[in-house]
Amino acid sequence: MLQNEVNPPKKLLRILYADDMRELREVARIALSREGHLIECVGDGQQALDRITADPQAYDLVITDHHMPHINGIELVTRMRELPYQGKVLIFCSELSPAVNETYQKLKVDRILYKPVFPSELRQVLADLFTPVTAS
Repeated sequence: MLQNEVNPPKKLLRILYADDMRELREVARIALSREGHLIECVGDGQQALDRITADPQAYDLVITDHHMPHINGIELVTRMRELPYQGKVLIFCSELSPAVNETYQKLKVDRILYKPVFPSELRQVLADLFTPVTAS
């Protein structure tokens, strides 16, 4: 018998979410907070970079939009890779060119999700990213 297919992550996550659309930040904040996660939302890539630079160990996951003012997603991830940030990176975007997608792959982002992202899909991705794999 299958148990619930969407297993929550084993631990509560500290998440930083950067997106210039206030409405999307609010939806993510509500959905992830309901799961017990601690989520901090910022409106652009520079604010996200400032938070990560100040304390690279403060977050388990950074979720970022690609198209943002000041610093876009690629610039943010590139600069994060120069820091001792050890968490995971998830990209939210409405569309990406093949070249941009390839750049994210070279930056070793953990996942790219295309908007709109539904809370159930996000919960499943978090479960996939943060649930330890056990040997059968």
